[in-house]
Amino acid sequence: YVIHLAPPSEYPGAGSSSVFSVLSNSAEVKRERLEDVVGGCCYRVNNSLDHEYQPRPVEVIISSAKEMVGQKMKYSIVSRNCEHFVTQLRYGKSRCKQVEKAKVEVGVATALGILVVAGCSFAIRRYQKKATA
Repeated sequence: YVIHLAPPSEYPGAGSSSVFSVLSNSAEVKRERLEDVVGGCCYRVNNSLDHEYQPRPVEVIISSAKEMVGQKMKYSIVSRNCEHFVTQLRYGKSRCKQVEKAKVEVGVATALGILVVAGCSFAIRRYQKKATA
């Protein structure tokens, strides 16, 4: 069994990776069989923040998670998603590396776009000056 944050029960069969998890602004803490949650997909344990934060004791993580089962929570794909939920339980700090990575990628793409537009604008002005000279 796993305890995880998932779309509310009114979406039958909707796992945490379903479109309903993106569309909903609420979620529920559920205790379900791992095989039912992953639905045949590959999975792995990801404790990649262990080098940055001291994990809380396992018994504290489990008891905290069990106390939350059945609770409805606010949900946001960028600030309150399932990864935020589990990192809060494990480390006492809410983080989502997927969101952080996406923000960096959007920032880089935006910066590159601005450079391209500025470069094109500069080239056009330069061409226009030569054409009028």
